[in-house]
Amino acid sequence: LSAEERQVYILLNKPTGVVSTVSDQFDRPTVLSCIEGISERIYPVGRLDYNTSGLLILTNDGEFTNLLTHPRYHVPKTYRVEAEGVLSKSDLDRLRQGIDIENYVTQPAIVKLIKDAPRGSIVEITIHEGKNRQIRKMFDAVNHSVIRLKRIKIGKISDQDLRVGTWRHLTKEEINYLKEYKG
Repeated sequence: LSAEERQVYILLNKPTGVVSTVSDQFDRPTVLSCIEGISERIYPVGRLDYNTSGLLILTNDGEFTNLLTHPRYHVPKTYRVEAEGVLSKSDLDRLRQGIDIENYVTQPAIVKLIKDAPRGSIVEITIHEGKNRQIRKMFDAVNHSVIRLKRIKIGKISDQDLRVGTWRHLTKEEINYLKEYKG
């Protein structure tokens, strides 16, 4: 990072059908295709699956990236999940307590049932880790496949006014909050 290059911190509302990488061998759209007018070389902090939408931070600050992605910092990430069928109290409790997925037990999660309907339940779930396809695997483990998945918060940062596919710079307060996050 050259002395002249400014540090950039962007909050993107990633659409589905976009990969969370800088380039893609299959020529699919990447998160960088959603960003215009930034000359600095930026990269995503963590990932969201191709079929997952929602908030994703992009930056050129490696130390900041480490703070947000290293499990010891426990920055919570909250998702809105539309899952098949009606989740029972037992299903919700299993999600809260941690679930064995592929010989790994997830950390306890904060789970809130928003809407329960026979065709699909809406759940908000907050996790502190980010294993590959973790939420989808957790819901599969309780026999309720994910229909739609969207990240709605990173720590306390959310933005309902940010339309899908658009972005904004993080505020100085948001950057400081994330840099100083102590879990």
